[in-house]
Amino acid sequence: MSERRIRTTVRDNGLGLFFAGLFLACLVAQSFAGWHALNSQQATDGLGQLSWWRYVVSTDFAVDVTENWQSEFLQFWVYLMATVWLVQRGSPESKKPEEVGPESDEDQQVRQYAGDDSPRPARQGGWTLWWYSHSLAWMMGLFFVLSWAAQSVAGWASYDEDRLRNLQDPVSWPSYLGNADFWSRTLQNWQSEMLAVGTMAVLAVFLRHRGSSQSKPVGASHEATGVDS
Repeated sequence: MSERRIRTTVRDNGLGLFFAGLFLACLVAQSFAGWHALNSQQATDGLGQLSWWRYVVSTDFAVDVTENWQSEFLQFWVYLMATVWLVQRGSPESKKPEEVGPESDEDQQVRQYAGDDSPRPARQGGWTLWWYSHSLAWMMGLFFVLSWAAQSVAGWASYDEDRLRNLQDPVSWPSYLGNADFWSRTLQNWQSEMLAVGTMAVLAVFLRHRGSSQSKPVGASHEATGVDS
């Protein structure tokens, strides 16, 4: 691959590469911070120190990571579903009030209204088109369910480890799902995600960030709604 092609590929995928890099950097940083925090607690409790690798494959690290993942995917799934029917007048994060609902085939450029460069499922009908029309929400929902399940299992294992350390009987996974420890971890992430999304949708009505696709043009009216305003 030529140097020019590489530069073009990086430019065309800059947003995804940027966030992938940030994700990996933050994940590694979290692993070291969590490792030191856990070893500090181990020392306080008079227990042995763990190696970094042992901490990374532990339930403590797994539950800390997955409880954040599931809330992020939930945020996007809820937002995708809600913005079909709900609007916020003046927000670039919202459709226009008159566009509420799944919209017409013409608006969505499907079936006979699909262009030559439209994805193949958009030119078809039946179950293929129906699935593709909801594929992003399905995928975000699947990622949420998988990460939520991983969080629940990792949290359960970590919770039982603590109980055994305190000479208490372990609990079953279904019992842990009804435990305050699990829901405390879960809901503290959910509420923060809902706050962040709602704040962005409302503040973007009145505030701007020049050049961002998530903001209206600086001179756009507060009443202008939608990213194409």
